[in-house]
Amino acid sequence: MSLPCVRLCSRHVNSGLQVCGYATLSKASRPQEKSGGGGGGPVFQYVGQHKKRTHKVFVWGFSFTGALGIPSFVVPDSGRKKPKKYQLTPHRLETAEQITSAACGYGFTLIASSTKDVTKLWGMGLNKDSQLGFQRTQHTRLKSYDYVLEPSPVALPLVEPLQTRVLQVACGRAHSLVLTDQEGVFSMGNNAYGQCGRQIVEDEVYSGSHIIHRIEGFSSRVVQVACGQDHSLFLTDTGKVFACGWGADGQTGLGHHNISSTPVEVGGDLAGVEVQQISTYGDCSLAVSRDGQLFGWGNSEYRQLAAVTEATQINTPRHLPLKGCGKVVQAACGGSQVAILNEKGEVFVWGYGILGKGPKLSESATPELIPPTLFGRSEFSPSAAVTRIRCGLSHFAAVTDRAELFVWGKNMRGCLGIGKTDDQFFPWRVTMPGQVVDVACGVDHMVALAQSLL
Repeated sequence: MSLPCVRLCSRHVNSGLQVCGYATLSKASRPQEKSGGGGGGPVFQYVGQHKKRTHKVFVWGFSFTGALGIPSFVVPDSGRKKPKKYQLTPHRLETAEQITSAACGYGFTLIASSTKDVTKLWGMGLNKDSQLGFQRTQHTRLKSYDYVLEPSPVALPLVEPLQTRVLQVACGRAHSLVLTDQEGVFSMGNNAYGQCGRQIVEDEVYSGSHIIHRIEGFSSRVVQVACGQDHSLFLTDTGKVFACGWGADGQTGLGHHNISSTPVEVGGDLAGVEVQQISTYGDCSLAVSRDGQLFGWGNSEYRQLAAVTEATQINTPRHLPLKGCGKVVQAACGGSQVAILNEKGEVFVWGYGILGKGPKLSESATPELIPPTLFGRSEFSPSAAVTRIRCGLSHFAAVTDRAELFVWGKNMRGCLGIGKTDDQFFPWRVTMPGQVVDVACGVDHMVALAQSLL
């Protein structure tokens, strides 16, 4: 990592890191001392009469790409003698904005706020393919940073920047998608396989690219985006799924194994079906219909799609008959493993890897129920349920209705945030201040969005 290619914080102070120019710091809340009261001593009021929710962002895992957005982990300030390669527990990322969406790519992170302010999207981490946009260096306007060590604004080419909000972000191996409410979907980064939804340019140089492309060709408004390793999925408000990018494993679901550089509507068993959610991260893709059915396509080397095939690939969506799982409300798809959440708040897993039922279960072709007791259900909390599931490349995460975060799987470079580097064979609660709202999983790092009362 050469310093001219790294965006560094321009100054450090003894009291701690100050992020300069690109991420506004908010002052840490302190208890206010109130005088009087007749008790003789000071009275400290920690929570006011009018409680206000504060929104927090926590990061953990591998730090050396800059994906955690903490510059002092990579380039130590005066208070730290050595770089911090791994952050094994959740670390607060100071942001003045309320972050509403986050996504973890392969060594980089996007975070977004659903504000109408001009700045509403920030990137940090690896940027060699301009997956974080053009990040101009301090030395010349012609070069872009290869590594961005702190949350830095990504300027979207919006027609009406003060009227448009960012709804969701998604990150793949080296490309990113940004969904807005008024102006559609934007893509940036590596487009070697058409994953950015634009024409492939032979020998295109992605480093230092200024291209942020507005993707066209959808039949109606896009409401969700998902990035696989080198492909992209889009869900419209009418329940249609579109795909583009690398299709060698059938992960685009377009009936072939070729590259598609423009979004094409996915057919197969999804024809006439209204989809409510899509998921992908590696080379397998999943869709959940509005009536609670699961559909899958793409890579099945790890038996992700064993319910319908013995082959290692499917290039057209197939309905996956799941016995005893109930109505599916959400799916999460990693590199070799799958999880679904049903309407009862129960989690089922299958595929290959650390699935969450102990070290003896490393492969399953059929859904395995993770005991609800592992997510906090007991005689004292009989209704405890999971409300959200996520997959990284080789690990899982679940958020419960009590706003608690549980993780399990391969602990790549400390990505689980459990204070150690050991793999985790059962769901384990990650402790952090506040209530967890959502979480994003990557290859070797994670981001959690939380809130607490002040």
